[in-house]
Amino acid sequence: MNTYKKAVLSNKIPIITVPIKGAKTTTALIVFKTGSRHEQATNNGISHFLEHMFFKGTKKRPSALAISSEMDALGGEYNAFTGKEYTGYWFKVANNKLGKALEILSDMLSNSLFAAEEIEREKGVIIEELNMYEDNPRMHIEDIFETCLYGDTPAGWETIGTKENILRFKREDFINYLELQYGSRSAYIVMAGGLKPADQKLVEKLFSVLKPNKYPPKLAVVEKQKTPQLKISYKKTDQAAISLGVRALPVGHPDEFKLKLLSIILGGSMSSRLFISLRERNGLAYYVNTITEAYSDSGYLTTQAGVPTDKIEKAIKIILAEYKKLTKELIPAKELKRAKDMFQGRLLLQMEASDNLANWYARQAIYRKKIITPGEMIRRLKAISAEQIRDLAQRLFVNKNLNLAIIGDLKDEKIKAILKF
Repeated sequence: MNTYKKAVLSNKIPIITVPIKGAKTTTALIVFKTGSRHEQATNNGISHFLEHMFFKGTKKRPSALAISSEMDALGGEYNAFTGKEYTGYWFKVANNKLGKALEILSDMLSNSLFAAEEIEREKGVIIEELNMYEDNPRMHIEDIFETCLYGDTPAGWETIGTKENILRFKREDFINYLELQYGSRSAYIVMAGGLKPADQKLVEKLFSVLKPNKYPPKLAVVEKQKTPQLKISYKKTDQAAISLGVRALPVGHPDEFKLKLLSIILGGSMSSRLFISLRERNGLAYYVNTITEAYSDSGYLTTQAGVPTDKIEKAIKIILAEYKKLTKELIPAKELKRAKDMFQGRLLLQMEASDNLANWYARQAIYRKKIITPGEMIRRLKAISAEQIRDLAQRLFVNKNLNLAIIGDLKDEKIKAILKF
């Protein structure tokens, strides 16, 4: 497994470098510890909108075409993303193009124009992005599930925002948010690949211009659910998207790695219990997967599937039965080993790519006081026993933790009656 080094720039921005011996490319990622959970109802969606605006022109490169043309000429890959708790900007280029790519990224983050006419133009783009998600239940179901979990709070709002907010944003809204949330107090830089000693000096030169920002704290999640919750998003369609899960664990919880194994056993592969139960034995779904999401102060486990509308109840009962089974029976040794081996193999494959390594260490830096390497995670997973997983299942799979989100041609809520173990 790759080793990493951590240093601090003169303006206190942490920088993590992960050398890959023999690599011909390097990924550079700068993340800001801000996202939709740092918004208010009146500016929900601004984190995501701002991410777009960094690509729309700087003083030196006054248009989107000027920026994209220079980046494309480097022959690499580049993009950005916005989440609930952090936003990232990255590129992956040949080692000899790294300096130029870093300079462009620094220029974007330090000198963007946020031109009013570009903001107005981009509103249409983002609304079409929102429409794309809403038209794709498989993509949109996770947003509906999180709204079911967290309600009308920043944790429950969709990252892309509302159409009303998107259309209302003005240039001063972006400037105000930028001054609060973007700066040396919320930034982290990660580079992975064929690095040279001079690369860190170049980062110091280019990114030490970022100044301290105020960075107010986000609103904490308050876990107060007492009964199963249901949220239905009506959509005329033959297939319903469902997400049935439970409140679980935040990053850093002592049981977080046990939860990862639990999700793999339930729905992490084509040999997993729910894939076999829902698809192979009952023919109820094409896609079935169980995922976990962990934030700084909350988390969840959920199973997603696309099922016929008239078979929703049957699918829910099958999922609940598999959940309950884990609270009563120990996982056979062979099945547990298979899950551990699969996780290790997938992780090793992912960590061969510099972009995946950069994302791993960025998330570690944001969420943890002490970074956990991929190798350390594998060691911890190997030590987990069947008894520990059963004990965790008994704590998580209880009625008050249950949440169900549905996108489909369903208007009544009688289905809530079967939400129980």
